[in-house]
Parts: sequence; C-alpha cells; structure tokens
Amino acid sequence: MGPGNDTRISEFLLRGFSETPELQSFIFWLFLSMYLITVFGNLLIILAIISDSHLHTPMYFFLSNLSFVDICFTSTTVPKMLLNIQTQSKAITYAGCITQMYFFCFFAVLDEFLLAVMAYDQFVAICHPLHYMVIMNFQLCVLLVLICDIITATQSLLHSLMVLRLSFCTDLEIPHFFCEVNQVVHQACSDTFLNDVVIYFASVLLGGFPLAGILYSYYKIVSSICGISAAQGKYKAFSTCASHLSVVSLFYGTSLGVYLSSDATHNSYSSATASVMYTVVTPMLNPFIYSLRNKEIKRALRRFLGSETRKRSIVRDSKPQNQK
Repeated sequence: MGPGNDTRISEFLLRGFSETPELQSFIFWLFLSMYLITVFGNLLIILAIISDSHLHTPMYFFLSNLSFVDICFTSTTVPKMLLNIQTQSKAITYAGCITQMYFFCFFAVLDEFLLAVMAYDQFVAICHPLHYMVIMNFQLCVLLVLICDIITATQSLLHSLMVLRLSFCTDLEIPHFFCEVNQVVHQACSDTFLNDVVIYFASVLLGGFPLAGILYSYYKIVSSICGISAAQGKYKAFSTCASHLSVVSLFYGTSLGVYLSSDATHNSYSSATASVMYTVVTPMLNPFIYSLRNKEIKRALRRFLGSETRKRSIVRDSKPQNQK
C-alpha cells in the first residue's frame, strides 16, 4: 500500500513478553509487585522531603521531581500491560497507543534531563561550595525544571505528530509490552524515512547532550575531589554524589544496553525483556539507592513514618472518648 492510501486502524495489539498461558499469572504478579514498590517507594521519598524542612534544598528539590517522574514513567506502561493480562486482551486503541507513546517519550527524556541537572547541582555543591546557595537559588531550580519540561514536551509532541502522518494497513501486532515509538513506526505501510531521521537525531541530541553534561560535571567533580588533601573530606565529597552516580549508571547502563545490543535489535522479545530494566527496574530501585546511601533521607523517613504512626495512635485513642 502506498502512502497515499490512508487506512485508519482502530487498534494495535501488544504482543508482550510471552504467549504461554502458564506464564501470564507469574508475569502479572511480578509486575504488579514491582509497580507497587515503585509507586510507594518514590512516594515516600517525596513525602519525606516535603515534610522535613531540612531537606528543602536544591538537591532534594530535584530528587523529589525525579521521584515524581519515575512514578509517572512506570505508570505510563505497566498498568495497561497488567490490564491486558487480567482481561486476556492484547488490544490498545490507536489513540491510546499514540497517547502512551507521547507520555513514554516525555518521561523517559525528562528522566535523562533531571539526572543531568542533578549532576550540575552536585558539581556546584562540590566545586563551588561557598557560592552554592547563591548560584542554585530557588528561581534557577524552578527555571531548570521548566526548561526540561518544555524541551521534553516538544520532542514528544514531534514524535507523536510524525506517527500521525503515517498509514497503517490493518490491525497490527507490536512486538513489545508498550507502544515504543520505534516499534510503532516500523509497523507502518507508508514511507518512514523522515520518522527514522527524526528518531535518530532526537536520540543523539536529547540522549547525548544530557549524558555529555553528566560526564563533564563528574570530570570536574573528580578533579576537585582529587585536590582535597584530607581523606575525610574526600570521603564526604564522594558520598555526596555516590547515590546520584549509582542511579545514573543504572539508568544509562540499562537503556544504552537495550538500544546498542545486537541481540535486542534482532529479537523483539529480547528487546521487550531488556526494556524492563530501565522502564520498571530502575525506577523501582532509585528510592532504595537514595534512602540506603543517604543519612538525611533515612532520618527524614524515620521522622515521617514516626509522625504518621503517632497520628494514627492519637486518632485511635481519641475515638472511645468521642463516642462517650
């Protein structure tokens, strides 16, 4: 079918991980548990930061934004997959697929930009500690997040509009558990050259630019740490950025592994399985990485959970008195 024959389809079919009925129940409970851990873990980080005035600093402002984005990032794909398994259906509407693709691109790239902004924050904190609060003022922090939002929203809208111009022959199977833009584009009957060019340049620019910023920031950070004479000062400086460096390594290691692996390129099931690492596993592990390696977060979590326990205890104890 040529590009002029525009046949609108009503839905796509998400093939998922396995068509074996025996594995469907296992996959459902596995992903449900990972999704709940991701949501509650990141939500606890956000609530702990909001409730503790000691954490109202630029670093934790960006961390709370990252946690919120991780919740949204996972919520873009996993609930639909769980619903399809529960209803024994693979269908996703055409509009639903485009919407899912838009928000997936938005939150995936926003994750990258926030990690880059957090690396810059670490760079200023370690390399320019005396001017940190002047440079990283509240207005700049909000501006950086808004710029990230605008850039990612624009590129996501561009991908969605580029897909809308394509023609699809019939109801098609996507060899993935969500509407990944590259997989959707290659199901089209019409010419996809322009889409491929846009995807390539967007991946290079919006993936490479934040990574370059992170690498440069950590190059300057390592150089600054090496210039510290006291061993205790070096340890304190390193521990400040260890959690963020772990998250960066996990996110970029898994995402680049998916797109650079020749095995994932030629095997659609391998690609879907590998994508789980950065779409589900990484957002799930982020709260553990930050809470286990960060004493301030652990203290804030203990205060928050302790205050909630006391509130419930007070409410429970006051009920008999109110009834009387």
